[in-house]
Amino acid sequence: MTSDINDDIAGARAAMDGFMAAFNAEDAEALRTRWFHFPHIRFHSGKVTVMETPEDLKVLVWERAGQSTEWGHTAWDYVEPFDSGPDKVHFRVQFTRYRADGSAIGSYKSLYIVTRISDRWAIQGRSSWAA
Repeated sequence: MTSDINDDIAGARAAMDGFMAAFNAEDAEALRTRWFHFPHIRFHSGKVTVMETPEDLKVLVWERAGQSTEWGHTAWDYVEPFDSGPDKVHFRVQFTRYRADGSAIGSYKSLYIVTRISDRWAIQGRSSWAA
């Protein structure tokens, strides 16, 4: 399949925005079926979490513990592609977690890897300093 790099980046970016909408809606089913590919890998808090299947999905922020106790929503500060090919795009991002009153909990720089599998763009790997 031949693809245009701009279309690839646009497709991958749409997956990033879809993920954020589902994340803020606490829509685990959308993450499992649309916005994540599995196995899904997350580097965080000094460890590596591998979610082999959709049933392994765990979203710590939704538990509202630790630094996410007062979490209300999260927003991208920036999402910048820095390497891409026909089936994978790497994004350098920063996101901020906010309380319900709109005050910031913290901002986190991260790396997101978005892949196209079976003609669907979805996030397959993430690395950040956020818990």
